[in-house]
Amino acid sequence: MKAVILKKQGDVSQLELKDLPIPSPGKGEVLVKAQAIGINPTDIYARTNVALDYIFNDESPKILGWDIAGDIVELGEGVSDFAVGNAVFGLLNFPTSSSPGHGKGYAEYVVARVKDIALKPENISYQQAAAVPLAALTTWQPLNKVKIKSGDRVLITAAGGGVGHLAIQIAKSFGAYVIAIASGSKKELLMELGADEFIDYQTTNFLDILPPVDYVIEALRDEHIEQTIKVLKKGGNLLSLWNHIEGTKWEVLAKEKNVNIFYNAVISSGTDIKALAHLMSKGILRPYVSKTFKLEEMALAHQEMETNHTTGKIVVSLQ
Repeated sequence: MKAVILKKQGDVSQLELKDLPIPSPGKGEVLVKAQAIGINPTDIYARTNVALDYIFNDESPKILGWDIAGDIVELGEGVSDFAVGNAVFGLLNFPTSSSPGHGKGYAEYVVARVKDIALKPENISYQQAAAVPLAALTTWQPLNKVKIKSGDRVLITAAGGGVGHLAIQIAKSFGAYVIAIASGSKKELLMELGADEFIDYQTTNFLDILPPVDYVIEALRDEHIEQTIKVLKKGGNLLSLWNHIEGTKWEVLAKEKNVNIFYNAVISSGTDIKALAHLMSKGILRPYVSKTFKLEEMALAHQEMETNHTTGKIVVSLQ
């Protein structure tokens, strides 16, 4: 099979298309013929960061990628919930703070744990399905812990990106009133996806015009939290998608302002993927794929992600 391996930590020149043996599924696993692969900022971080060694635990060859959609072609021992021919998608074996994990998604054939996947809705393409898992779980999982209430005013920063455009729709599914912040070129798409208000950060300082909100989904890093916390009501919640909060100055600031700031680490969960599949089947969650690449164009896909100006998601298609 064709697979993109990472020769060593570094820039996109370290990504190489290779011929490798097709893997075999073990107990509780299935072999999936990949039809599409989702590209995420996490992929870039893993490629360039020292965390690479932790993720792979010295295993070689190193194959990045966690989001996939495709068709089951072989069942491992004990698998009864799925059948050969099922179209599935999921976030595969995502690493946590206590356990290394790598989905090896950059390949024509991928082994998936059945506990990580769900059936792909028939009304959703493979490319759309591959765009969803990590980006959607990034807000789906924490919003099911610290819930948005119906009628809450929710501010979403970087709302036009992979996580942000899905966060709008997930927040709306909870009954929220959503204010989206992004560049003006993304307004039409985000309003069509359900945003109630739009703020162009290039022309408007949201602090000048925005009344207090109940919830902030902060997709930007570091000092931007200091800005968004200013529009949060007392007792409100701020979900930071990038910054760990415990033991930081943001935890101190939150106590001073009587608000709750928290971070959530995403985990692989077929149960949650199934819930997202249900939302997609009902047209409630509509992933937007702005660009697709071929497997041999993986370096170009990474370079596009590194611009930090993508709209929706970037996907590699194997169809």
